[in-house]
Amino acid sequence: MSEYEKYQQIKREARWTGLALFVLILFWIFAGFGLAGIPGEVLGIPLWAVTASIGVWFFAILLVKLLTSLVFQDMDLDEEKEAKQHE
Repeated sequence: MSEYEKYQQIKREARWTGLALFVLILFWIFAGFGLAGIPGEVLGIPLWAVTASIGVWFFAILLVKLLTSLVFQDMDLDEEKEAKQHE
């Protein structure tokens, strides 16, 4: 992978990570404030509190799993090893 291709991949990963953060924030807003008016409890804790804390945590894990399986690529950033391979 050339330096330009590596740079493009890094930019792609950064854009998708930023988008994932934005989606996570929207989910947190919906899970906390959007469900505040809905009556319900889980183990004596209001539903909105459970979804805004534990739900967001699980959603973040899901987003990271999607990022690592679909967007991120394993690449060698060590230039010396790559230079020796091309010799």
